[in-house]
Amino acid sequence: MRVNWNVVKITGLILAMAGLYGFADFRSNTKQITDIKIKFLGDNNLYLTEDAVNKLLIQNYGSVKNRAKEQVVLNTIEGLLESNEMVKNAQVYLSVEGELISKIVQRKPIGRVEGVSKFYLDDTGKRMPLSRHHSARVPIITGKITGKTLEDAYVILNFVTKDDFLRKNVIGIHIEDEGQYQLKFRIENFVVNLGGVDNLDEKFKNFMAFYVKATKDNTLENYAIVSLEFDNQVVCTKI
Repeated sequence: MRVNWNVVKITGLILAMAGLYGFADFRSNTKQITDIKIKFLGDNNLYLTEDAVNKLLIQNYGSVKNRAKEQVVLNTIEGLLESNEMVKNAQVYLSVEGELISKIVQRKPIGRVEGVSKFYLDDTGKRMPLSRHHSARVPIITGKITGKTLEDAYVILNFVTKDDFLRKNVIGIHIEDEGQYQLKFRIENFVVNLGGVDNLDEKFKNFMAFYVKATKDNTLENYAIVSLEFDNQVVCTKI
């Protein structure tokens, strides 16, 4: 029987490659984690610090550094990080050098509720606890705090944060009752009665037309209250 040396060579090459791959995979899995790197993406305001993240890992997962890579479950660590109330999402992976890298996106507050309980309202409309590490400069929400009024406050803030002028000048929302919302501006003692959250685009267009004209006429400081509650009207109360 003639031996097909080409088949023997190919089979031997495949076995050698499989052996090398298995050995490399074994070496990779038994290699220890050399360092931990935490990267916060997006906003530079840190409501959660690197030390706090490391403490969270140690308390709930144990020390990660110097452990074999095969002993570390990345999905478990991701879930652990995302369980923190300051974290929006997290991505965890291992580098070729053996570093455990965590990329964290923090939640973003757009309003701060001041009342019996104090907390942030984030950019998804959910409650977010205050941070010991950083205080966000966002509009203050006061008055009658209920589930419904917070939903409406979120609608207003979501609109405000998308407009450059409003984002820079609106410093607070006061809730008189459901459907009765007041905006406080940086101008001293200047209040805008918004009414409900219906037709916000039209209401703010009317307000901006009034604001531009009053600024041009140097009469803006003569007004204490501007009401946008009535259809296609701006009703002003002088000081």
